[in-house]
Amino acid sequence: MTGTRQTRMATSADSARATLDKAADENFPVAPFFLPRAWRDDLMAVYGFARLVDDIGDGDLAPGGADARHLGVAPADADDRLVMLDAFETDLRRVFSPDDGTPHHPLLRGLLPTVRRCSLDPEPFAGLIAANRQDQLVRRYKTYDELLAYCELSANPVGRLVLGITGTAGPERVRRSDAVCTALQIVEHLQDVTEDLARDRIYLPADDMQRFGVTEADLAAPAGSAAVRALIAYESERAGLLLDEGIPLVGSVHGRLRLLLAGFVGGGRAALAAIAAAGHDVLPGPPRPARTRLLREVGAVLRRARREG
Repeated sequence: MTGTRQTRMATSADSARATLDKAADENFPVAPFFLPRAWRDDLMAVYGFARLVDDIGDGDLAPGGADARHLGVAPADADDRLVMLDAFETDLRRVFSPDDGTPHHPLLRGLLPTVRRCSLDPEPFAGLIAANRQDQLVRRYKTYDELLAYCELSANPVGRLVLGITGTAGPERVRRSDAVCTALQIVEHLQDVTEDLARDRIYLPADDMQRFGVTEADLAAPAGSAAVRALIAYESERAGLLLDEGIPLVGSVHGRLRLLLAGFVGGGRAALAAIAAAGHDVLPGPPRPARTRLLREVGAVLRRARREG
């Protein structure tokens, strides 16, 4: 093996590892230790895909152009997010169409065994790419229904992939999983109002902003006005109702999967509690729950799931 090829392979591995290492910074454990090793490996493979798609969409790729080279994108186009997303989608097709050859990007090559072992469909993966493509073109949402349609692409595929990996998918479970994932996406948007605005994105429905008398200038303030805090409280209540739909989902599964799903629902509830504890003022920075609050909420979800199951 030549030195040049060795260097290129090492760079590929480093690029993939840098993406996967971001799992430690996520709101919820991506592949917690208590899950079976096979599930953890598959969840990490899916996480690598989702994280890289988001990094492309947010313009957060590591400098040096390794990902662009993997995808065959010219250096001059590496900063064009739509070009990169299109190239990534083309490479994704190779995961599901062996006749088109082996995927070029190392994270997609790592995804191949998971897709085959779990018989995963391409739609959830394509949906995550579509959501990031939409982020480049749509920066405001007029209605709550429009925001829900965005979450259908940006969040719900993740839950469907978790159900697919664990072999527990079914129409009712998928419906409830969608509600939980949409809620978690909305909660993240509420936590990150200031960060999103810095990217010229607002995920609060314009109709709701108008109803509460909130302007974009209000969202750029260092602290939330009474109107902003009322709006955040209203959207938090909506997200809480969606999370409640996940209780029967948690109760419908058993063992370690029940604990994982309770972690998602409880984590969302804990994040909403942190927002409430901040007086629904999210503008100074994202309110984050303490670990003790997270554990209490997970326990509460498990108890409710047992009672209602």
